[in-house]
Amino acid sequence: KKSEVSGVMAKADIKPKSVHHAKKWSDDVENLYRFQQAGYRDEFEYKQVKQVDMVECWPETGFVKKLQRRDNTFYYYNKQRECEDKEVHKVKVYVY
Repeated sequence: KKSEVSGVMAKADIKPKSVHHAKKWSDDVENLYRFQQAGYRDEFEYKQVKQVDMVECWPETGFVKKLQRRDNTFYYYNKQRECEDKEVHKVKVYVY
């Protein structure tokens, strides 16, 4: 039997166990910044709310390219880093 855990995880309402603020910039922090700008906790919540399997990313950098907000307007992001050093401490990192 194939494991259905990944499919279940996407549909189940997963709640983070804990949260902390990012200390320094990384690729992960950059993507979290983009999700949080668009009004989501992170990729898990985005996929849950929007019922999508994939998030559009820039192939060169792996950063999120486009997100749909809850009001269905779109946010488009650059290939380059957008989360400046002064913004890093505002990014919430969720632990599941």
